[in-house]
Amino acid sequence: MSADLQTLEEAISGLLDGIDVDLVDVELRQGALCVTVSHRDGLDLESLTHASRLVSDFLDAHEELTPTEPFELEVSSPGLERRLRRPQHFAKAIGQVIAVRTINSAPGERRDEGQLVRADELGIALLSNDSKTLRELTYEMIDRAHTVFDWKAALAQDKRARMAETDQPEGLSGASDGRDNTSASTPQRENER
Repeated sequence: MSADLQTLEEAISGLLDGIDVDLVDVELRQGALCVTVSHRDGLDLESLTHASRLVSDFLDAHEELTPTEPFELEVSSPGLERRLRRPQHFAKAIGQVIAVRTINSAPGERRDEGQLVRADELGIALLSNDSKTLRELTYEMIDRAHTVFDWKAALAQDKRARMAETDQPEGLSGASDGRDNTSASTPQRENER
């Protein structure tokens, strides 16, 4: 990371601390200044909008910290499959399944996926899904990496939750807000029967 980008990241991080939002990453790519933020309880649209306005106003007031080339500001949450670019990102993902693409000169398969079992200042250890072997990689060997969201498990869990709701005794499904949750049918006229 360039010194200018690091200075900008430190300034934005301090700014976002004031609204209890965590800075995950700042990256300049293809004409966009990408600011990734998160919150321990998740981010709603209102919080994300507030963070975006705060960062935008800050950049307008501190042009000396902005990139020299034209850029668009993008403020977003990391999403379900988070990019891993720094040792801190990998450290937070220990125990999760990640996908890794290595540089051409790295030993072993270029693409690998498995459970991240270790991350320190030098590199990572990945328990590969395919070979069930422990693969050690330095950060210099990693071209790209991201967490992997298990869609099948999430859908199965959602299906189980919906089935559990429908298995409840009559009158217990729905909200318990004191309202009558029964449905009423419209009476039919004598000639419609």
